[in-house]
Amino acid sequence: MEKQMLTPKEICNYVESMGIQKANNKFIQTLVLGILAGAFIAIGGFSASVASHSIENVGVAKLVAGIVFPVGLMLVIICGAELFTGDCLLTVACAQKKITLKKMLESWTIVYFANFVGAFIIVVLIYYSGLLSTNGGKLGGYAIKTATYKCGLTFTQTFTSGILCNFLVSLAVWGSYAAKDVVGKVFISFFPIMAFVIAGFEHCVANMYYLLLGLFAKFNPDYVEMSHQTAEKVASINFTHIFQNLIPATLGNIVGGGIFVGIAYWVVYKRANSKGINAKPKFTL
Repeated sequence: MEKQMLTPKEICNYVESMGIQKANNKFIQTLVLGILAGAFIAIGGFSASVASHSIENVGVAKLVAGIVFPVGLMLVIICGAELFTGDCLLTVACAQKKITLKKMLESWTIVYFANFVGAFIIVVLIYYSGLLSTNGGKLGGYAIKTATYKCGLTFTQTFTSGILCNFLVSLAVWGSYAAKDVVGKVFISFFPIMAFVIAGFEHCVANMYYLLLGLFAKFNPDYVEMSHQTAEKVASINFTHIFQNLIPATLGNIVGGGIFVGIAYWVVYKRANSKGINAKPKFTL
């Protein structure tokens, strides 16, 4: 009888093989799949906001958002797409010397840029569809409020929150590889993502969507009024502050997924077994 799921060690082997495949995809493949992933996450973020923006109880609002948001990662995993935070697991193949550090960084760069493009496309479509006027413009106000909050975080806050975020997201991706059926992949990817959304951790690709949407929304006086934010806070939604958020969020996501998950499991199932516990990873340029 065929096993219904992979063991933890088998998952590590699978992540390694996936890393080799992802790093060697053609540019156009990585670009298009990256754009799709950015769009999927943006759709999840928007749907979560629609469902939760008018709920006054903070805990309940976060719970509702957490229940809806995972649809983005489910689409990435089931339909196939390249999400930067999930691709932080390429560190396994890199540490195992199956891909070079240069190859990994090149793949990350393409995917990251493509995720940004995908998120931007969805933001433009949402803004010009008029959907932010939902609930008398409160949804547009919520978009501004979310963006001002993220623009106000310090480097340390965003970086540490980013680590926590991709620790969970990468575990969701890692765990999805264990399942051999769609239902199993959906279940294991759902709960860690729900947890990260409820906790409010910083996800660089989700932030591309939230910050860009807030940037668009701030030019509509009705949305600004409904946001109940000061003029100073609204003005803080600009490209300078957007990148001041994305940089530490991205670095934190790399640490959380690439090291806390990828390298941690590599040490357990690769380094310790094949080279001895005192061996050191060697990265080839």
